[in-house]
Amino acid sequence: MEIGLVVLWLVLFLLLGLVALPVASWLFPDSARSGLAIPVALATLAVVGHLVGQVAFGWPAAAAGLAVLVVGSYVAAGRTAVDWRAYGEIGIVFTLAFALVVAIRAVDPAAAPLPIAIGEKFLDFGLLRTLDRAGSLPPEDMWFAGEPVKYYYGGHMLTALLTTLSGTSTRFAYNLALAGFYATLVSAAYGVAGALVDPYDAPQRVAAAFGAFFVGLAGNLETAARVLVWLLPDSIASWVVGAAGLESGVAEWTPSEFYYFAATRVVPVDASDPESAKAATEFPFFAWLNGDLHAHMMVQPFLLLVVGLLLAYWRLPAEQWRKRLVVLVGVLPPVAGLLGFISLWSFPTVGGLVALTVALAPTDPATVLPGRYADRVGPRDDWFLEEFRRLGFGLAVAAVVLVVGVLWTLPFWTGVVLDGPSRSAAIWSVRTPIGNLLLVHGAFLAIFAVALARRCGGALSRPAFIWIAGAAVLGATVLLGFPALGLAGPLLVGGWWLLRETEDVGFATMLVVAGAGIVLIVELATVDGERFNTIFKPYAQVWLLWAVAAGALLARLAAGWPADRLAAERRRLATGGIALAAVLVVTSGLYAPLALVDHTDPANQGPAVAAEGPTLDATAYLEYQYPRDAPAIRWVDARDGQPTITTAAPGGYFWSPDEGRGSSAPASLTGVPTVLGWDHEAQYRGEQPYQQRLDDVQDIYTSENASYQRELLDYYSVEYVYVGPAERAKYGQITVEGVSGVTVAEQFENVTIYAVN
Repeated sequence: MEIGLVVLWLVLFLLLGLVALPVASWLFPDSARSGLAIPVALATLAVVGHLVGQVAFGWPAAAAGLAVLVVGSYVAAGRTAVDWRAYGEIGIVFTLAFALVVAIRAVDPAAAPLPIAIGEKFLDFGLLRTLDRAGSLPPEDMWFAGEPVKYYYGGHMLTALLTTLSGTSTRFAYNLALAGFYATLVSAAYGVAGALVDPYDAPQRVAAAFGAFFVGLAGNLETAARVLVWLLPDSIASWVVGAAGLESGVAEWTPSEFYYFAATRVVPVDASDPESAKAATEFPFFAWLNGDLHAHMMVQPFLLLVVGLLLAYWRLPAEQWRKRLVVLVGVLPPVAGLLGFISLWSFPTVGGLVALTVALAPTDPATVLPGRYADRVGPRDDWFLEEFRRLGFGLAVAAVVLVVGVLWTLPFWTGVVLDGPSRSAAIWSVRTPIGNLLLVHGAFLAIFAVALARRCGGALSRPAFIWIAGAAVLGATVLLGFPALGLAGPLLVGGWWLLRETEDVGFATMLVVAGAGIVLIVELATVDGERFNTIFKPYAQVWLLWAVAAGALLARLAAGWPADRLAAERRRLATGGIALAAVLVVTSGLYAPLALVDHTDPANQGPAVAAEGPTLDATAYLEYQYPRDAPAIRWVDARDGQPTITTAAPGGYFWSPDEGRGSSAPASLTGVPTVLGWDHEAQYRGEQPYQQRLDDVQDIYTSENASYQRELLDYYSVEYVYVGPAERAKYGQITVEGVSGVTVAEQFENVTIYAVN
């Protein structure tokens, strides 16, 4: 295996975090500083690199990002104390997480389509490869030659900058970047979860460990439900299967049949249709085990960076209004813009988090303004007017953050978002069954229910009443067919009330409220034609927000919170908290060991790993599983720049050459653009432009009118025509070789590549 590259990338990430530590020390509460140093460094590199990359990408963009980071840290070091030694603890967490994903990817390194691998690896590898070839931004679309990418490519751009800094080939950088983003996420969760309990009587490292566990290793309860069904008598097992919303075949399931994908396909896209597809309900460990270098994964460390910045605002006293204002409208906007650039689905979440934080923070929101202005918009005596004022202030600040965030990353928004097909929101009338909701969110809901019930019960002096009322609300909403309201509604209302009426529930409860709001929005609204993603992408964010909140609240429960009880009562509460932690760690922790054993089984490893041993080469499978195309694709990859080629169209998730399904492999694996690639392009650009190119590609290969073929080749500036197994299977009689100016550039045993003069 490529140990030298592993060490190089590990050192690169840790050094970037070390350079950023003074900035993080100035921005964040004590425990969050070290954990968020690497996200600060990466965010700076990405934001600056994107702007400079509009003129010159590659080394100029990377060097500019590093320069801004160094200057910022030099200035910050003169304004705050930096605990360099504390960074060592985060370094250990980062290294362990990095090593875990390196070990996983070393036995499953392929950036391949179905049936070799599952997911969108060709999209991710192709974006990375085309960015490596790009002289400026935006990069040319490898599946729609001559046009810029119409996809949020910020995470891939950042990976390309790291590839430049490390001098690493893309085929290795793909898997090393996966390890780096995962380790950045886990170490950030460790820092944020620990910081959430800093002001309270709870062990900071316990909260940090719980947060890192729920973010980095835990799975949902689907696996635990399967194991429970396996252990129960058949008569009871069948009832559990139905109540949990599991597929009927689970009743006969055994652990030997474990499949790592099953736990992420729990919620039906349309619960009114039993045959409807299941939406992805991913959790981080699955995503990195599966190995897509995808947008919804790379954005997660930066969502925690937003959480850390809002926590800093939450903790700052009113007299530090200048720093609070700098955090809100100086530092947050470029990070918000970056989140939209990396994964557009995360951009609205930033706005919601900002609005809730400003509205619910202990310090009045008007204190971000100078005194003479703050007095005019200060607190109101009427409760309703006061809540309306706070929420209105929060929404106004959120709007400013998002607008300025767009300005920071304006080239992306004007070139991709505003120039792409529009999507409209719609009301969704079908509700997710309670069993499916509990499988996905159950572990977190158990923690939040206990925490909020304890605190609400103590505040009202009626603990039993809280549980009875909660059960009644849940039962009523289940009968009315809206169970999500019964699960998330009390969290939203109870959390909001506690945040306004008590002082010790903290920022973690604000994250609970935010996650509950997202769950309810997903049940009520959808993006037209995107129901799968409307569940998938927001739920991935809910997992992240709730995971760090759960880590903090579980640590406090295990310490006997609420703290205003007698010692004997506190010991009893602590015992209950410890028992709850044990149960949830076991049930949510079942997935990881089963998935690791299944994934690393030699029987499931590809022939490249079996023949050559562990490797991080994402393209090593090519010679073993597609030997007829491999030499020609390597030849295309060796071309300089981005000459346009044409290949069989459209592509798709499968690469089956004998069926004429080529997955646009020559373009996806090289970054050399083809006239038309995967059918995703219909989503990105509209059906008509996609269909026009689809027809034109067929005419290039098969038309009997050589003059028209020549015209099309000229129109698309085609330099090479690829004729391999997929093209022959799809088009049959190929006529392009007879066109004037089309000559053989390279002849392989199974592929001919023609040059177009």
